[in-house]
Amino acid sequence: MNLCFLTGKIISEINFKFVLNSKNISIVYFKIELNNKSIVEVKAHNELADYCYSKLKKNDIIAIQGYLSNEIEIIIKELII
Repeated sequence: MNLCFLTGKIISEINFKFVLNSKNISIVYFKIELNNKSIVEVKAHNELADYCYSKLKKNDIIAIQGYLSNEIEIIIKELII
């Protein structure tokens, strides 16, 4: 597993999905713009997804710790606001 640390501004709406019969019951995904103007899609699962959906909004600045998945997106493991 790889590890990455990113800081950026949320530039999209925060999308929430609720999935039945799955290991990950809730999923949230959104895009952030990094300091070098790169755009990255990030995703969080379960309790962290619930927290992101209820507390974060577009244009918030966040720092995340996560890893790069096979679908070329960052899976959030820890969120630093």
